[in-house]
Order: sequence, then C-alpha cells, then structure tokens
Amino acid sequence: MAKEWTMADTKAAQPLAPPHVPAARSARTVLLRRTRELALLPALLLLMVLGMVVNDSFLTERNIVSILGASAALAMVVLAESLVLITGKFDLSLESVVGIAPAAGALLVLPAAQSGWGTELPAALALFAILLVGAAVGAFNGILVVKFRLNAFIVTLAMLIVLRGLLVGATKGKTLFGMPDSFYSLATTTFLSAPLSVWLAAIAFAVAGLVLKYHRVGRALYAIGGNADAARAAGIRVERVMLGVFVVAGVLAAVGGIMQTGYVGAISANQGQNMIFTVFAAAVIGGISLDGGKGSMFGALTGVLLLGVVQNLLTLAQVPSFWIQAIYGGIILVALMIARVTTGRAQD
Repeated sequence: MAKEWTMADTKAAQPLAPPHVPAARSARTVLLRRTRELALLPALLLLMVLGMVVNDSFLTERNIVSILGASAALAMVVLAESLVLITGKFDLSLESVVGIAPAAGALLVLPAAQSGWGTELPAALALFAILLVGAAVGAFNGILVVKFRLNAFIVTLAMLIVLRGLLVGATKGKTLFGMPDSFYSLATTTFLSAPLSVWLAAIAFAVAGLVLKYHRVGRALYAIGGNADAARAAGIRVERVMLGVFVVAGVLAAVGGIMQTGYVGAISANQGQNMIFTVFAAAVIGGISLDGGKGSMFGALTGVLLLGVVQNLLTLAQVPSFWIQAIYGGIILVALMIARVTTGRAQD
C-alpha cells in the first residue's frame, strides 16, 4: 500500500538552508555599511587633491583651520540630528534653535538701547539661559512626539516655523551686536591654532561615539530605532529615552548656535535658516539611516568634513552660493541611492 504523504512530510522533505547563509548575509551587510562610511575618506582625499589644483592656498594651515571653524556649528547640529535619527525620529526645528536660543540669551544681556529686553543679566546667566531654551524646545518636541504620539516630522516642522517667527519678532528683524566677549569666545579663543569650538565639537562627537558603542543608553537608541516595540518588550524605557534624546538634541543645537554667533560675530534674524538641509546632507552621506537604528558618529563626522571641504572649494572657485544648495541636494540623492544598494532595503 502506497504511503500517504502529509504536509509535515513535505516540509521535512525540503532541503534545509545552510545555517551559515544568514550569518554570511549579515556579515556582508555590515561590511557594506562600514564600506559606505569609510568610502568618504577617499572622497575627502580626492577633494584635497582637487583643492590643491583649484587654489594654492587650499592646504595652508589658515584655510584648514577656517574649514574646521566654519564647520564646528554644523557639526554640533549634525550630532544632534544624528541622535534623533538613530531612534527613528526627525527634528527639523534644530535649525531654528540655532537662532532663537542665542538670540534669547543676547536679548537678556543687552540693554534696551541696544535692542535688548533691558534685563541686563550677567553673561554667565545669559549663556545658561541659551542652553535652557534649547532644552525646553527639545522637551516640548519630545512631549508632543512621545507622549501624545504626534508625527515627529510635522511637529518639528511646525516648531521650526513658530521659532523662526519668534526670532524675527523678538529681534524686530534686527541684527544683534555688542554682546559680552563670552558669547564669542568659543570661536575667537584658540588652542593649538584651532578655535575652542572645533575642540568642543570633536569632544562631543568622541563622547557620543563612545556612548553609542559601549554604554547601555547607546545600545538602547539603536534598539529603539530598529524596533521600538521589541525594545520596550526587552525592558527599555522607550518613552523616557526618546524624550531625553530630544532634550539633548535641543541643547546641542543651542551650543551650535553659540558657536555660530561667535563665528559670525553677531546674531541675525535669520540665523540658522535653511541649515537643516545641510544637516541632513551631512548625516545621510555619513551613513545615518533615515529608517533609524543604523549609523555611527564617525560616519556623521566625515559627512560634516566632506561638506565643509566642498563648500570651501566652491567658495575658492568663486561658484555662486545658490549652486551650493543645489549640490547639497544632489549629494543627498546620491547618498540615498547608495544606502538603497548597501542595505538592500526600500526606504519608507
């Protein structure tokens, strides 16, 4: 009598996939991601060579320090945005924090005759108020996104617009001058020929990189960005961690605003405007995934340096400034296509 085959027999008869295949795919994916991050180093080297051809002064110490000094504020905001992106969220309002936070501190310290609020607070309290404004904006965004479960993109876009309007209204459209020297010291004080802002940005990236790689908080950020429900099931306090990330991002953006103020020497009513496009360009080309759960501080930092070199090259070549934004947009598109190839996943 012929044996009757069942579904279980059919499954049992199918050949099993070699156990090494998933591990091999995982290793290949990790290698591709690492290659994507390290690929910016040859690109930087190529741009350096191109810079020598374009202008003899490109590789001078003065120009290199200028590139680093000009990129310091951007680096702090990229760091802030990268932390938020790793958790799978967005914060578009960071560019407005770069303007509103230092402006609030300046208005508190300036006399009414210089367009201030007349409070004339000590410089130390005004600087603390700048950080407090950044933390408050981040906390407000975090509450709306985490507690009320509103869309992060829409919430932070609305905050970008609100804060931009508040900045113009508070300053009455004027440029603020005459703040105490401490408002400019990060950009004007140097150590080993480089401004303090450069060293502070480097330290911030180093600390963030170590936390993300070795501390449980860093592992929690990646877990939340990869799968928030699974992270919650694993005992991670997802809401608390995400709220903390928004607050930290706000503070970092406020520090970036202080750096920008020192570099420019004043606070204009449009400080930080359109900065978010450059921030996203640096983060994306540096390997920070828009889907969350992936990316490193080394990649984000190389993205900042690459854009800083590109802008400096275009300036030395006397390319009109409006072309720079177009080039940044093209860089983002190329980076997204590279991410699609390296991850093998469609982006939502």
